[in-house]
Amino acid sequence: MTLQIKSTSSEQTEKLAEQIGARLRGGETIELVSDLGGGKTTFTRGLSRGAGSSERVASPTFTVSKEYSAPKFKIVHFDFYRLGEAGIVADELAEVAGDPQYVTVIEWGDSVKNSLPSKLFTVSITQTGENTRSITIEYPEELKYLVEGIA
Repeated sequence: MTLQIKSTSSEQTEKLAEQIGARLRGGETIELVSDLGGGKTTFTRGLSRGAGSSERVASPTFTVSKEYSAPKFKIVHFDFYRLGEAGIVADELAEVAGDPQYVTVIEWGDSVKNSLPSKLFTVSITQTGENTRSITIEYPEELKYLVEGIA
């Protein structure tokens, strides 16, 4: 299933992610696809806040992963940009992906495609102007609850 949304600001992108974050149950894996500076960390910030976390979200580009606590689960945010291949980090990903005690967020996931679960919620963000983005969300029927009521 696919949902297409236009965003006219980073605040609007963050608000969309916050709405999705409020619907998270735990166990979801979210892949973020975008160019550098496209809004992946902004999306993660909104997702985390919507899930109830008050922690400051920052890009894990140099640390590969960061973890944020929310009331019902932990959010593990991976960024594979600097890795040619995932190596041992793929094992860490395999441990948390699909676990109901975690929500897994992945940036630059090409090197771990084989480790990703089949029930994947993919958010593709394409810059269409200086402040505008086209956001395409692809998801299986089982994850429809994440976008119900969002237009």
